Amino acid sequence: MHQPVQVWPPGAPGSPEPGPGGPVTPVVTKPHKRGIGDIPIRVVYLAGAILVTVVAVLLVFVVFSGDVPTRVDSTGTPVSVAPVPAATATPTASPTPSETPVVLPAVPESKAFATLPGKASVVSGIISDRTSGISYPRLAAPWDAKSFAPFTVAQRIGKVAVPHTVIASAMFPGDAPEKKPSKDADYREMATRAARWTLRTQYPAGATLTSWTGSRKVPVGKGWSLGYKVTYVSGGKTETAQAMVTIVEVGKTKPAMLMASIPEKNKARWPDLNTLVQQVKPL
Repeated sequence: MHQPVQVWPPGAPGSPEPGPGGPVTPVVTKPHKRGIGDIPIRVVYLAGAILVTVVAVLLVFVVFSGDVPTRVDSTGTPVSVAPVPAATATPTASPTPSETPVVLPAVPESKAFATLPGKASVVSGIISDRTSGISYPRLAAPWDAKSFAPFTVAQRIGKVAVPHTVIASAMFPGDAPEKKPSKDADYREMATRAARWTLRTQYPAGATLTSWTGSRKVPVGKGWSLGYKVTYVSGGKTETAQAMVTIVEVGKTKPAMLMASIPEKNKARWPDLNTLVQQVKPL
């Protein structure tokens, strides 16, 4: 705003011009102080916009900070899957010096998978394990997708307790082979090693693989699937479980692994093993 100009007659009190009697002392006028009404309207709008943006960002973090990552099923519907923490170590296939090597029956070169009693669960979608490079069916309740170390993705029934009722995927346990397998026999041998690994990790100590219930090449790509029956002692009682493991070539030296184990207490779900074997494939 412009300051008002004060005009004095020559020689008048306060006039900067000297009168007939000589110079006079000038009067100093204090500058006008600005108030809120003097702030340009565009500055007010800018400050308001910044404040609204900051509040919106804070609300987004507060509302969505607890969300669980999702994967999308075949219908496009988000599928909630809690991933295993990144710090989880890669599963190892080699026994420690204190462990007794697990002896297995001879693996059949080819064997149709047995039709197991029970009713297969509904397939509610597809789980795409991009870390391991394979996809396989997501099963409806009572299966539930949860974190389960040392696997990338897992579906479970009930509490985390040995023996486990679980479907899970990860890279092949242990060190990668010196070169990528190329023959069916190579993948069958790796599937055998993976089955031996599950005996040590998914069942009570002393569990034994009593028979093979299936042995076949994967339906898509390179790899091998094995089905087997496990016997173990739990709570002083001898019980059984049905299990499967599939090794799939995924473009790396180390293949991916899908495994599942269903103890006798959930034997109504045994046919789910056949569903997995028939639909697992590389991404």
